[in-house]
Amino acid sequence: MKKLASILLFVLISVSGYSQEAEMADTMRSEGKIYVVVSLIMVILVGLIAYLVFIDRKTTRLEQKLEQKKPS
Repeated sequence: MKKLASILLFVLISVSGYSQEAEMADTMRSEGKIYVVVSLIMVILVGLIAYLVFIDRKTTRLEQKLEQKKPS
């Protein structure tokens, strides 16, 4: 019950944040800087996804090598 109450509290707090004006976003959009921010976030996300794929492939190879070395 405490978890449900705390989740509800956090949701209500986050909803109140959405109702505020976003002057900084409007300013950045009018100056064209918002596209720089969005592209930077996209580059970071693509880098993180590529890193996760690389690590997944590497661990898969290591697991396969480990299974091959195990005596049956």
